[in-house]
Amino acid sequence: DCIDISFFPEEASGLHDAATKSGSRVVVDCGVMPGLGGMLAARFSRQFDEPQSMRILVGGLPEERSWPFEYKAPFSPSDVIEEYVRPARYLVDGKLVTMPALSEVEPLDFPGIGTLEAFNTDGLRSIMDTLPYPSMIEKTMRYPGHAEKMRMLRELGFFGEQPVQTVRGNSVVPLELTSRLLFDNWKLEPGMRELTVMRVEATGLKDGRELSLRCDLLDHTDPDSGDFSMARTTGLPAVLCARMLLAGKLGVEPGVTAPETIGFDETRLNYIIRGMQHYGVQFDFNA
Repeated sequence: DCIDISFFPEEASGLHDAATKSGSRVVVDCGVMPGLGGMLAARFSRQFDEPQSMRILVGGLPEERSWPFEYKAPFSPSDVIEEYVRPARYLVDGKLVTMPALSEVEPLDFPGIGTLEAFNTDGLRSIMDTLPYPSMIEKTMRYPGHAEKMRMLRELGFFGEQPVQTVRGNSVVPLELTSRLLFDNWKLEPGMRELTVMRVEATGLKDGRELSLRCDLLDHTDPDSGDFSMARTTGLPAVLCARMLLAGKLGVEPGVTAPETIGFDETRLNYIIRGMQHYGVQFDFNA
């Protein structure tokens, strides 16, 4: 059995038959997003007679904004850059739309944080197949201005993976050089504090009337342990699902299970939410 939070570009559903044959229960992408965000969207879908649209906005940010990027990466800069390069897929009225990452930037206000920006990234994953919303989108949140800086670097070729010749005749891979240069600037040093924000919004019809639902998540670096919020909000959903799996309460069969489907069950999702609240993660429904 396996509860997994690591990212890989391939579709995990391709492993379903192998997992079923071996009797293994596998839940993939079981972090904050993908993972918890989809679970919350699944819960909301059950409150509509006719789900219509859903969007998930998520981001990890330093508490202290510093020039030039106003960003610190809780994981490898190469992984962050990959999010800024991979085309973003989402649904509009049941039709697949593909847009460049970092596109369709919009401002938004997040209580306790202030004004942020949200832009397209390819984070829906299995949600496009498992949740009943005809329109859905996922975006990444950063402090304002970040997307424009990243688009500039991307369009100039700094994220390229093919070697280029320098003026002195040496060969260098732009992405490797960019990642190395950004590593020191984006590194979270000991004592630095960061935060994780997520907003899940859904609309639909209930008893013939429009209904809107929303949940805001906010978490900060733990002041006592120093554990980063991104580690907490990513790891806790997986740990809590693993506990339910070991106790025989997760309700998944052998094969590959998309994490958002766990959110269809109120008892299981409440267990995850209460478990995260126990560690100080804040949830505000209909914020």
